[in-house]
Amino acid sequence: MSLRMRDGLGGRAAVVGIGATEFSKDSGRSELKLAVEAVRTALDDAGLAPADVDGMVTFTMDTNPEITVAQAVGIGELSFFSRVHYGGGAACATVQQAALAVATGVAEVVVCYRAFNERSGRRFGSGVQRREPSAEGAALGWALPFGLLTPASWVAMAAQRYLHTYGLTPDAFGQVAVVDRKYAATNPAAYFHGKPITLADHAASRWIVEPLRLLDCCQETDGGQAIVVTSVERARDLPHPPAVITAAAQGAGRAQEQMTSFYRDDLGGLPEMSVVARQLWRTSGLGPADIDVGILYDHFTPFVLMQLEEFGFCGPGEAAGFVAEERLPLNTHGGQLGEAYLHGMNGVAEAVRQIRGTSVNQLPGAAHTLVTAGTGVPTSGLILGSDG
Repeated sequence: MSLRMRDGLGGRAAVVGIGATEFSKDSGRSELKLAVEAVRTALDDAGLAPADVDGMVTFTMDTNPEITVAQAVGIGELSFFSRVHYGGGAACATVQQAALAVATGVAEVVVCYRAFNERSGRRFGSGVQRREPSAEGAALGWALPFGLLTPASWVAMAAQRYLHTYGLTPDAFGQVAVVDRKYAATNPAAYFHGKPITLADHAASRWIVEPLRLLDCCQETDGGQAIVVTSVERARDLPHPPAVITAAAQGAGRAQEQMTSFYRDDLGGLPEMSVVARQLWRTSGLGPADIDVGILYDHFTPFVLMQLEEFGFCGPGEAAGFVAEERLPLNTHGGQLGEAYLHGMNGVAEAVRQIRGTSVNQLPGAAHTLVTAGTGVPTSGLILGSDG
């Protein structure tokens, strides 16, 4: 159990701008161009100019250095720049880093961004290719020789154990896919706009790695997304209602690896997300009943179910029924299964829209949104709230 106490970050910064490129399978332009477009759009949305920005945060995986993006956008001097590791697990942590900088006075306006040609360029779903030797990669040596070469194969191990533990069938995962695609169908920005699916469609989709079917796996996307963070005080003078960062947290579990944590005590859960959940609840003073919308990282459907259980929305093994009953609106943009795979950054943007009241699938009176980042890796999460 974590020994951390409630932290002092909550309520001291807010998201004031969001911007994205179109989501496609072939952008036809460089990743730098995508990043610049997203950042400029986010600044316009915030009512701020490039000259206002003095901090930038992105992922270690991103090919767009902070100084290069700053130069291309027209941003001047930077007093803060940071990168967060572990792929999709970094999504919410970029916003946490920005909030930390703002809250401590290290920077006044921080842009978080992620841009890639993940479909037309390097496809993460293709797995390990030409990896340089590293201490971090040594753990993969226990999995690769046995054919576990892709993210889907790594997740399948945990998914199979989850089904065995709770006496479920792979149909349980279909509940997540159906809900995500329902919301994507009414979201014009989603790749699967106008294309809902049924449980029968899920069951008929081909196997990728048992027990995962095609419709259990997120799509691959070209695109960019940016988020602008500043102080709550400054946010009140900007065009949109601020999405206050009520709580932010990172988490890594014991015996944590990158998606191959097969030697820890329980394969049927996500201990790293439990670390995040405890800190978010501690800092915010909220609980599951207070959350109006959940934007849960959905690169693979089984991990959405496990996240709901780690956060206490339902008991172990009960998440499929919880999703089927739609007791919590989930991934109202369509998620990475339905809208786009932007390493979770588009999920942060949807959480902001819900607080603003501007989502295409708006939940009336949404006051608290929960956002999570990549699962199976060291991860992060946010609770965003309205101002006052």
